[in-house]
Amino acid sequence: MRALLVDRSAPGGLRIGDAPAPAPAPHQALVRVAATSLNYGEVRHVLEDAPQGAVLGWDAAGVVERAAADGSGPAAGTPVVTLGVDGGWAELRAVDTEWLGAVPEGVDLGAISTLPVAGASALRALDRIGPILGRRILVTGATGGVGRYAVQLARLGGAEVVAVTGDPEGRGDALRALGAHEVIAAPAAAAAPVDGVVDQVGGRQLVEAYEQLAQHGTLVSVGHSGGDAEHFPYGTLYGDRGRHDRSVVSFHLLGCAGLARDLTWLAGQVASGALDPGTSWRGPWDRAQEAADLLLGRRLHGKAILDIG
Repeated sequence: MRALLVDRSAPGGLRIGDAPAPAPAPHQALVRVAATSLNYGEVRHVLEDAPQGAVLGWDAAGVVERAAADGSGPAAGTPVVTLGVDGGWAELRAVDTEWLGAVPEGVDLGAISTLPVAGASALRALDRIGPILGRRILVTGATGGVGRYAVQLARLGGAEVVAVTGDPEGRGDALRALGAHEVIAAPAAAAAPVDGVVDQVGGRQLVEAYEQLAQHGTLVSVGHSGGDAEHFPYGTLYGDRGRHDRSVVSFHLLGCAGLARDLTWLAGQVASGALDPGTSWRGPWDRAQEAADLLLGRRLHGKAILDIG
């Protein structure tokens, strides 16, 4: 099969070449990939340390070529969205059926490929916060992949949404169109305390967002794109003055059970138009390095999609 291979001698460290087709385990389906979406974390961190010849890729969508031998998951011919630790940047992918969601017929699989990491992380982070109907939810990194989905899902869940972006004037209208009620440049600018935070940035912004939490509030630490450490000033963790029982929760998507159901539901929301996948860049997979450079340079606000084949 053809795949995007890690090649240290190639510009950007990637080239299209031949790789062995995956041999699915009994609980895995073999999927013919139509599109993949890139994530900042994989092009910034995973690609750096990957061995020569590796086939990377967390997110992909395609069609089941061969159903799982154990009878789990969708039948052959079913359009699907897939998640994995690698293997998404190739024509064929073996996927655990627990990380595979069915997609309605006729939907753009490129748009669907944006869902696994970004959409499922946003959904599970909001679920960890708890009931959000009528609550104030703050989303940092709101113009990124996870952030865009978190804003939309929080609004769909009945929350009052506060979106944080470095460019509230330039990005405010777009975020309000996604469902944000309030768009601000930093968590400290929030007009009132919040009941939950979905944080993609970490570091100083995480600490600042935590300080906006009301009593019983929860901050879910999903991403760490800021690159700086968290230092809580003395007194930040006091529980008086309405600050009782606030928490910071770590997060790892692959530690969540039941993701197949989540991916299927999210695909249905994109298919119906209830969720906007936020495609910022799309092109053939031989332009992968162009997309990666845009992500690394923070010049994309949304998802980059590669069409495979």
